[in-house]
Formats: sequence, C-alpha cells, structure tokens
Amino acid sequence: MVTLAFTVLVSSQAMAADLPGKGVVVKPLQSTLAEESFQTELVNRALTKLGYDVQQTGEVDYNVAYTAIASGDSTYMAVNWDPLQTDMFNAAGGDKKFYRQGTFITGAAQGYLIDKKTADKYHIHDLSQLKDPKLAKLFDADGDGKADMVGCEPGWGCGEVIETQIKAYGLANTVKQNSGNYAAIMADTLARYQQGKPVLYYTWTPYWVSNVLKPGKDVVWLTVPFSANPGSQKNLDTTLPNGKNYGFPVNEEHIVANKQWAAANPAAAKLFAIMKLPLADVNAQNMRMHNGESSAEDIQQQVDGWVKAHQATFDGWINTATAAAKK
Repeated sequence: MVTLAFTVLVSSQAMAADLPGKGVVVKPLQSTLAEESFQTELVNRALTKLGYDVQQTGEVDYNVAYTAIASGDSTYMAVNWDPLQTDMFNAAGGDKKFYRQGTFITGAAQGYLIDKKTADKYHIHDLSQLKDPKLAKLFDADGDGKADMVGCEPGWGCGEVIETQIKAYGLANTVKQNSGNYAAIMADTLARYQQGKPVLYYTWTPYWVSNVLKPGKDVVWLTVPFSANPGSQKNLDTTLPNGKNYGFPVNEEHIVANKQWAAANPAAAKLFAIMKLPLADVNAQNMRMHNGESSAEDIQQQVDGWVKAHQATFDGWINTATAAAKK
C-alpha cells in the first residue's frame, strides 16, 4: 500500500510538473458588466487546468483594460468586441501589442428596440421616425418632451455610436440617450413596459434582455435610414445581407492577450485561439443571473455545469493547448 501511495504521489507530481502553465501568473480583466463574468471564468477554468496561476479577475472600463493588457500589467480579456471596439483596440497598440487569434463568440447583434404594441399602433419601424416630436413624446419618461432611450454606460463604445446616429438622423431635438448603470436603467424600462407604457432601448446579444423582452413578440427591432458610425468606422456599411440596416454590424467577440506574454506561453495562446462559446449558452446563463443566480459562487457553479455538459469539448481544448506547448 505504501509503495502504491508513493507511486501515485510521484505520478501526480510528474503530471503537475508537465503542466505548461506551472509557475506562470495570469491576471485576467473584464469590464464592470457582471454578465461578462461567465465567459471570463470559463477561460480562467481552462487556464487553471493547464496549470496557470490565475489571479482574481479585475473589473475595469474597456479602455483601461486595453491599456493594461498592452502594457503587460494584465494578461488578457475575454470580451473584445469587433468591430465595435476597433478604435479602443488600435489606440492601445493594435496588433503590435495584442495577441488575437480565433473567435470566441459569433453572432453578437446590437441595435434599437421598442415595444411591439406602440410599433404596431403608430407604424414605427425606423429610428428616424422619432424626428416627429409627437412620436418621440410617446417615449418621454421624464416629461421633457424628448424620447428617453436606454443607452450605454460611459466608456462603452456603443455610446459613441448612439450619439453619432442621433445627430446623423436629425434626432438631437427629439431623442436623448440615457447613460449610466445599464442594468438599473433597464430595470426601470422593464417596469414601464409591465405598466403598458412605451419603451425605447438599445441592447445587445449575448445578454438577458432579449430573453425577457422577446423580439418579434414583445418588442421589435428598429432599422436606421443609413449607416453612421464614429471614428475610423465612419465609412462602415452596417447593412445586413437581408438588406436591412439596424445601425450596427453583427459583431464577433475575441479573447485578447498581451502579445509578448502569449508568445512566451504557447499553450495559453493556443487555448485563446481555439475556445468557442455558443452565444445561446451565454444568453441562457445571463438569464439565470437576471433571475438571481448572480453571486461569484453561482457563476462558478454555472461554469461547472457548462464544462460537465461539454466535457469532451473542454478536454479537447486542454489537450490541444498542452500539445502546442511541446512543439
């Protein structure tokens, strides 16, 4: 028995020594949006399995995250929106400073929605129709005569897009973007909807909002009259293949890491390149958070559940990443 126990111990120590991440510290970052925790913690779980010493995830604004990763003060972020955050990415150094290979999440849609009841009653289908003060006033929540649109938190790239489009479509006198804590403003908007009042909001997927207010049933997407974007994306055509234009292209989400760190850690680099997470899985997890399962412990249990349900996929990531370190 003693011999067997010793053999198991030595074997375990040998396996630990073989882990490519042994002794290497990882400092992850995410935005202050709690609903990004799931995808970040899934990456952390895989890195831990590879032997990396993963520190607690820091929460900062996106622009701070890019700067910190570029400088090497932090290691990676799992939620790089492309093309929405192109200017932030490039401002912090772009491909010279960042390692970005593979696509973590695809099909991330964004845009403007209103409640279906109001859309049907007043035949509203395009954001530019709110240039009409009478239509805009339907969405006036604070009595100033302007439509109140749920917008973005300060520091998010979408806020600049919304402001650019409000000006471009001649809506400055009739529509205003309400910026602040998105979850809090959206909670007020949900309450208005439940009271039967008109609502106007920006949202995105993956997120829980479209699981509560279902497009096509409870709310409808609004088109825009033409493409209008700020900065380097001013000439970006946001028209979809079906000919409709919702003001935002469908985005991809990438894992971005410090380029030098990734070069020194081929196992992690390979992991970042091959991990893929279905958008529907993030939506479902975000809905659980919205329903109260939002503590750090809850999120770890949700990661446990995802890994267990996709064990072969998860093990494949680990095996492929481990092999990359041996080349």
